[in-house]
Amino acid sequence: MHKLRWLLNVLLLVCTPLAFADHQRSSTPWQTLSGDRPLVIARGGFSGLFPDSSSIAYGFAKEVSISNAIMWCDVQLTKDAAGVCFPDLNLGNASTIDQVYKNRSKTYPVNGVPIHGWFPVDFSFHDLEIVFLKQNLNFRAPYYDGTYPILTANKVGKLNPRQMWLNIQHDVFYSQHYLSMRNFVISITKSRHVKYISSPEVDFLKSIATKFRSRATKLVFRFLEVDQTEPTTNQTYGSLLKNLTYIKTFASGVLVPKSYIWPVEDLYLQPSTSLVLDAHKEGLEVFTSDFMNDVPFAYNYSYDPVSEYLSFVDNANFSVDGVLSDNPVTPSAAFDCYSHMGANLSQQALTTYKTTLKLTSILSFETEKAKVLIISSEGASGDFPGCTDLAYKKAVSDGADIIDCPVQMTSDGVPICLGSINLLDRTMVANSEFSNLSSSFPELQSGNGIYTFSLTWSQIKSLRQPTGANHYFHQSTSSRLSKLSSSRVQLHASAETDSHYTTTIDSCITRSNIRESGCYKEFTLQPIEYLKIKYT
Repeated sequence: MHKLRWLLNVLLLVCTPLAFADHQRSSTPWQTLSGDRPLVIARGGFSGLFPDSSSIAYGFAKEVSISNAIMWCDVQLTKDAAGVCFPDLNLGNASTIDQVYKNRSKTYPVNGVPIHGWFPVDFSFHDLEIVFLKQNLNFRAPYYDGTYPILTANKVGKLNPRQMWLNIQHDVFYSQHYLSMRNFVISITKSRHVKYISSPEVDFLKSIATKFRSRATKLVFRFLEVDQTEPTTNQTYGSLLKNLTYIKTFASGVLVPKSYIWPVEDLYLQPSTSLVLDAHKEGLEVFTSDFMNDVPFAYNYSYDPVSEYLSFVDNANFSVDGVLSDNPVTPSAAFDCYSHMGANLSQQALTTYKTTLKLTSILSFETEKAKVLIISSEGASGDFPGCTDLAYKKAVSDGADIIDCPVQMTSDGVPICLGSINLLDRTMVANSEFSNLSSSFPELQSGNGIYTFSLTWSQIKSLRQPTGANHYFHQSTSSRLSKLSSSRVQLHASAETDSHYTTTIDSCITRSNIRESGCYKEFTLQPIEYLKIKYT
């Protein structure tokens, strides 16, 4: 208990600089259409932790999110026209219905594609009262599966009197089964505070546009993948994206996958598109989806989902008007604590992080004053292939006190930075002209390898990294290791020497010229400057 109290005090101390930062940036304008802070939309509540659309998911999202967070409900209609919040048209994908009604599955065409499963149109809400929710993604923990019942949209609105967002994904399907989504949304908006209604179907939004033109409820057109066909116009979503003026005639905003704004290739960010700026010019709000903390996203974000959110709302060019997230606490923190910090406050945040580490040391009853250094691991090797120009450059920009260099030797006596003495571990040497240089050194490792001391430096620097992007290596010659007295790099000798050195080096960080080369992007080294790493 004593340790816990200390930890709470630590958290209070850490939060103080953040509160100061928030005060300093309070006057900074947002680049949203309204100028207000972007919205946090909780998809099915806190669906990243609890079953989507469960009472606990909505309740927890309400507790941990910013005050104006919006609760998202994917509306499905039962055969008695009850609107329920459920993430999928097929009830079998996120509930225990396959165990309760084993023999009641059917096959229906959905937008021309036959789908087999358990559909809401075959069950009354009374039938579903003995069906319970479960995680719809199998990589998420099943601890809360089979515990919480399916909720009506009306019940969700009652549990969470904050603003609701109703998503109508399959109006065409329900119309084919003589159920009216139009009647449902008109009815529920009379008793619940529905802020947004979205749909990927043009005709549905057109059918309700006149009803909501003078109301507070806004209509949002949801874009699916660019090559998918919108079922009521037979146009692809990619072609509809080119006519935002048309979208404006029946909607006040658009909801797009995040790749529409920041494309990703080989898990690296590509230049952003002009979508947000184009939509804002038309007077359309822009919301973006597919945010989850537990799926792979671009390496550029250093495995930090806060950084991903900030790239959509806090850059020099644009800000989306809201994000649809399975983990609403993360964008809440990103928008409320870490946005608009600027370079000085970003450095302050780094200092705060180091302070936290020192306080943690105190909490662990260390008697000596903690002196915490941040040391890279082959540069920012979590973002880029280790020991490459971009990895070291990113480590410097991220605030590393020391950048490390695992030193290997080439056959012509050049010391280089590479994470393994065996080139097979870190390069595509097996697919090169040097693949016949395999040899065995049991004192280094079992099995054969192609070792750095078997190739010259000029041969090694021509090799590609075994990733989606190709980066060339850094040469750390002794002449370069002696120029900058203010820079510190930790050198690790190769495996056979088992010795370590710390010295001052000249870290030659280079500009990367990108050109296409098959499925690779080649980064050609062109030395332009020496970056000094400040040691604190």
